[in-house]
Parts: sequence; structure tokens; C-alpha cells
Amino acid sequence: MNSIVDKKNLLDLSYDETIQFFESIGEKSFRANQLLKWIHQNGVTDFHKMSNFSKLLRNYLSDNCIIEYPKILLAENSEDGTKKWLLSVGDNQSIEMVLIPDKGRNTLCVSSQVGCVVNCSFCATGKQGFSRNLSLSEIIGQVLIAENSFGVPRKADNKNITNIVMMGMGEPLLNFDNVVNAMKIMRHHSAYNLSKRKVTLSTSGLVPEIDKLSKVSDVSLTISLHAPNNDLRNVLVPINKKYPLKELLDAVKRYVDSFNDRRVTTFEYILINDVNDSLDTASELADLLKDYPCKINLIPFNEFNLSDYSKPSNNRIRAFKDHLVNKGFITTIRSTRGDDIMAACGQLVGQVQDRTKRKERLEKKVKTIEINA
Repeated sequence: MNSIVDKKNLLDLSYDETIQFFESIGEKSFRANQLLKWIHQNGVTDFHKMSNFSKLLRNYLSDNCIIEYPKILLAENSEDGTKKWLLSVGDNQSIEMVLIPDKGRNTLCVSSQVGCVVNCSFCATGKQGFSRNLSLSEIIGQVLIAENSFGVPRKADNKNITNIVMMGMGEPLLNFDNVVNAMKIMRHHSAYNLSKRKVTLSTSGLVPEIDKLSKVSDVSLTISLHAPNNDLRNVLVPINKKYPLKELLDAVKRYVDSFNDRRVTTFEYILINDVNDSLDTASELADLLKDYPCKINLIPFNEFNLSDYSKPSNNRIRAFKDHLVNKGFITTIRSTRGDDIMAACGQLVGQVQDRTKRKERLEKKVKTIEINA
């Protein structure tokens, strides 16, 4: 019998790799679908309980394979029903994921990296620095944990998790292969059976990867925009220095045009007091997006330590929205969910062994400012 470290983690295999694995040990390809159903629909990870596998196969899997995913360190419940998990991914590092129930929907916000290298100035994750990409098992394992939290098997006509958004810790397109393979499992009929409109990838704007994504996936695409011009976006979303707005919007158009389904793109726009929330900025945003079928999701800034930004007043938020609506844009204001447990947009942190030393430099800077003050 192999030790745990020598065993193959089947959750780290893509669907195609799972088929190849079963064929390599003399089994039929349909075993891959059976395995997905046991794990993702029935919540069974004990090979000996997989009753439609032969005893010989069950014994082989038990001796040579494991089904391993992140361990729960902490689960917190918000007053509004939002739930946040802190999950261990080994080496004293952790990630966070969030489940948001709302009017018959259960939306799961999934992380793709330990920390984030992009370092958007309004995001707590970026302040933690960056350690590594998550493995396939660590991404799809988040969905499995959330699904199992309902305590009832998933059914095709009564889904527990109804929507998944790749909007947690990290930039999903910087972990391209693992994220794409995880989304394929999210959508597979033997796993979570979610439609392309129910799985959303949010990106800060990596142009080559957006083009690459259109060739392998047709999930919904959301752009973290947050500014209507390059000067401001360079400050808020530093990746804009490499892929400025014109290049980004051209890539978005190519992505949309590659599918014949009349889809619209969602642009996320975090409203920060006296930074990007003026009516002049709203007018500039309207001019920028006037030729793109889209909707705009306004997100009032969620405050956190190590940030000097603040949330605009409700009057400023409504005025910004009304201006866009009057310009003909479908515009929504995302209600803040889970901020009492630091589960709101931009507040996820986890425990990151920072390869960039960003958090260390930032803490030194803050201490210096406090001393001088």
C-alpha cells in the first residue's frame, strides 16, 4: 500500500485526465463520470462506498489514490446570511471563500491564488502580497466544501450552489489552466451542471489571456474596470500600465464576438470617495463604454485596514448610478454583503507567505507614518 504522499489526488485531474487515468488502469472511460457524481453530487470521497465500482477497482483506488482538498480552519456567518470560510492550503497558508445567499440563489465566490500579484490599490488581498497559484484540487475543493455544507445531495432540478464567480483571492487568468479545468468541472453534467451564464470569471484585464480564454471556454466574463481613463486606472489597477484601456476593451469585444449568443459584458466599478465617484467621471465612463453592449455593476468601496480610501455617501453613489442610467446604461449597485465578517468584495485576505514582500514593506511604511505623526 502506498503512503499518502505517494498517492494520486484525483481532484487534481482535469476531466480529460480522469478519463485517461481510468483507461490507463484498464477501466472504461465512463468511470470518470461515475467518479464525478460520487464526489460532487453525492459528497462521497470514500472509494469503498462507491458501489457501482467493482471491489477490485475500489481496492485499487483506495491503495493508490486519494481525494484531498483544503481543510476548514474557520467558518463565519454574517448577520445577513453570508458565510465565509478560512481554508488551509498547507505550509501555514490559507485562503478565503464566500457563499452569498440571495432570493433563491446561492452564489459562491471562489479564490484562485494565495494572495494576488496584481495589487489593485483598493483590494485587501493585494496588500497581503502573493505566494502561489492554487492547484486544481484547491479550487474545485472550495466548491465541494460549500456544496457539502448544505448537508443534502445535489440534484439537477434543485441546485444548492446556483452561481459561481471566480472573484475571490487572486487574478484567475494568472492561474489559467487550473481555473479553466475547474470551471469545466463546475459546468459538467456529472458534477455541478452549471450553465455558461452561471459561471463567471472576473479579471483585472490580462489581454492575451482573455483572447486565450475565448478558445477554450464560453463562461461569463466580468471586467474589474474601476476607472474611465488610463491615468486613474494605472493607480487603481496597476496591470493597466501593461494592458491599457483600448487594448482591454478590444479584447473584450473579441471575446464577446467569438460567441453568437448576444451576450453583454459586466464591468465592475468600485466607487471610492473623491477618487472615481464624481459626475464628471461618470460622464467619462459613459463615453468610454458607449459602443459596448454591457451592464455596469457599481460596488461601494468596502473599507479595510492599510487603506486610506473611504466609501462615498449614499447620495454620491445614487447620483453616479442615475447619471449612467440616464445615459442608457443598465446599472446596478451591489449591496454590501458580509462586511461584518470581512467577507465583502475586496476584503478577503487569508494567510499569505508573501514572495513579493509587499505586506512587509507596507507595514513598515504605515509604522513610519504613525511615528512621524
